[in-house]
Amino acid sequence: MRPMSIATLLAIILLAKGDGSPSALAQKPGPPAPAELAEFFRPPEKYRNDLGSFRSPLKFADGSPVKTAQDWPRRRAEILDTWHKAMGPWPALIENPQVETVKTTRRENVTQQQLRLGIGLGGEMVDAFLLVPDGKGPFPAVVVVYYDAQTGVGLGTKNRDYGWHLAKRGFIVLSLGRPSAGVNLDDSNKAKGTSYLGPAGKAVRVQPLSALAYLAANAHAFLARRADVIAARIGIVGHSYGGKWALLASCLYERFACAVWSDPGIVFDERNRRKENPGGSVNYWDVWYLGFELGEIADPKNPGPFRKLPSEGQARTGAYKKLVEAGHDLVELHALMAPRPFLVSGGTADMPERWPALNHAIAVNHLLGHENRVAMTNRKEHGPSEKDNEQVYRFFEWWLKDRLDPAPPVKKPFSEKTGRFPSSRTTQTIVNGVANSPWASQSRLSNCLR
Repeated sequence: MRPMSIATLLAIILLAKGDGSPSALAQKPGPPAPAELAEFFRPPEKYRNDLGSFRSPLKFADGSPVKTAQDWPRRRAEILDTWHKAMGPWPALIENPQVETVKTTRRENVTQQQLRLGIGLGGEMVDAFLLVPDGKGPFPAVVVVYYDAQTGVGLGTKNRDYGWHLAKRGFIVLSLGRPSAGVNLDDSNKAKGTSYLGPAGKAVRVQPLSALAYLAANAHAFLARRADVIAARIGIVGHSYGGKWALLASCLYERFACAVWSDPGIVFDERNRRKENPGGSVNYWDVWYLGFELGEIADPKNPGPFRKLPSEGQARTGAYKKLVEAGHDLVELHALMAPRPFLVSGGTADMPERWPALNHAIAVNHLLGHENRVAMTNRKEHGPSEKDNEQVYRFFEWWLKDRLDPAPPVKKPFSEKTGRFPSSRTTQTIVNGVANSPWASQSRLSNCLR
């Protein structure tokens, strides 16, 4: 079957909505992107009408189409339920995590706190750095995720220091590493620790990458409870490993207002791309991402090496096997971002050829009446440059600071015991529009992010 073009899909959407006029196909008004970023919200002409061979997220599991914005909450809940069942359901968020302050330091116009937070699965502790800028709050905030916490605040690899530069621009920042990492200010390479599979010595109930997303959701809740943070304006960013982490966290936890994913590999891709991407492949099949067999014991000392490509004979395992062989791809998760904006800071893993995947997220936003929500920049290297990172900072300033409309009212976490994410038991309440989802109805959707 010939892949459907985005123009055809949008025409179907508009006809279903009763508006098939040519003018309706034009972009609808939305918050204009900053002039220096505007071009990145537009797919190149080569890909503008290309949806690739991906299954459309605007189709229910039974094949019936999502025709209206009112249909979307039900489809959204269906996607969440499918992915959580495959990866292992999250427990409720942690309402009162353990917090240890290790050290407080002044750096230029920023107060830095080195923390230990009990925000992982089962209250597992993780190292973190909290940056608070001088001035009168409340402030917007960004969660920064990477192998270790110190890199994000400028105490590690060059040009991975998103948090430090955002703090100097007036954001509160919480920089996190995986629970198996540490802090080593003398040798940042030793801070990265070992592979994270889950709480060590225990049976794994949630895929490692989803467990990290759960940790990030708790980090959001930690920030949202602070009086100096605007709870409705918290974003997330990560590079490479952290890019995958930020992608899953922002898609699965809808209270993140926006996200930047730096070269994570935004789709499942089993091609041999080592020539273009010498640092590795888009390896979601590895056990520290989605390839762990649930029920086995997490042994961080023996996680195994990077595995071969499935196309080279490596057997698919874990949730990755279930999802791929059932025809699912990350475009379904991208769709969960709508109408929240996201930026792909693409490098060797995410080149312009990824636009057909992103066009599906554009189509979902169009259905919901929103534009300027999906952007991608591109570079020739995996690692970002100062210029690439400047684009990231401007994206966050645009969505979390520059917009003149007041921040939408958002209840603090747990005022309605909202920690648990959809399971088969809770999905129906979302379908009926009474769950804690900000997008449970079109009116609430419009009020929250317009």
